[in-house]
Amino acid sequence: MAKSSEPKTKRRAPLWARLCAIFGCVLMVVSGGALVTSQVLVSRYAGAVETKDLFGNAANGATKAPVSDIKGPLNILLVGIDPRNDTTAPLSDSIIVVHIPKGLNQAYLFSIPRDLRVEIPPFQKTGFRGGTSKINAAMSYGSSVGNGKHDVAQGFDLLAKTVSKLTGIKKFDAGAIINFNGFKDIVDAMGGVTMTIDQNVKSEHLQPNGKPRPRRPECASNNCEHPYVGPQATYKKGTYHLEGWQALDYVRQRYGLPRSDYDRQRHQQQFIKAMASQALSKNVITNPIKLDSVLRAAGDALIFDGNGHTVVDWGLALKGLRADDMTLVKLPGRSDIQNGRYLGESLESSADDFFKSVDNDSIATFLIEHPEFFQKL
Repeated sequence: MAKSSEPKTKRRAPLWARLCAIFGCVLMVVSGGALVTSQVLVSRYAGAVETKDLFGNAANGATKAPVSDIKGPLNILLVGIDPRNDTTAPLSDSIIVVHIPKGLNQAYLFSIPRDLRVEIPPFQKTGFRGGTSKINAAMSYGSSVGNGKHDVAQGFDLLAKTVSKLTGIKKFDAGAIINFNGFKDIVDAMGGVTMTIDQNVKSEHLQPNGKPRPRRPECASNNCEHPYVGPQATYKKGTYHLEGWQALDYVRQRYGLPRSDYDRQRHQQQFIKAMASQALSKNVITNPIKLDSVLRAAGDALIFDGNGHTVVDWGLALKGLRADDMTLVKLPGRSDIQNGRYLGESLESSADDFFKSVDNDSIATFLIEHPEFFQKL
């Protein structure tokens, strides 16, 4: 983990960078400019992205509409998951909503706590009758396709409906499932990422050399609060150049942090911002080999649904966005503890006012009046 003082860049990026960012929040949300990379590479990236019906629209006979129909305001749902096979029910470990106002000149990102207790609506496809649970379980309740198999795309559909019920967002215009290992591969393809660590963090999962920490024998067959032993990878306050495994490990930690998952949400958003500032600083565009590697890694990291539009369509429609146009928002919340037992997280009532500003496309005004919602950079 090398200390760094690398300056931020405000250069404009080509289409490939916009594609990677908007649907993985991985590289950058930036404006157009000249298309430096070749159309062959852009087509290769678009072809590498797996597309699935994430919103259950296939049964409605939805068809592709013109790119000109992509108009603001827009809401995009991004969900991060651990790699799982089709026999394991998926859990959404990271839930991020991106709101883009009518002018398509800004991107507001806010995270939803994975342990937030919410009303999950009924889901006919799996026979789930609905009920109150942690929001990260919604994908699991919606993913079963019979015979012990699970479909992460079908699970996304129920999660999207749950987030809609929570926030009042009537419809998501696009969505993506992001494989956490894909983050690591993209960072490695770029040659690492420079980011500022705002608090000392110890890894629950990895040793200083990046290898997994040994698991305590008594925790092999049951859930322990702290199942690992041995030396821990440590991330100290400061600005560092991180390898892929370090960046991924850092943004996944919550145990031992004062604000637990709220600290982790902030770190994940800071990582997104760091990736947004990094794309051009690593000289990716002028290095065809590295560029191709980054595009392939970004494509492999995503399952995408653009509601009838391809990732290229979306990249063109949002060509006016720049890296500095990303605003990180934090939602106020607290832990629900009853009779000494942790039940999950709850949002403060002021979050409802924020959700109304999303629905009214008035987030900018809301943030001026409620600066406490700005996420710390």
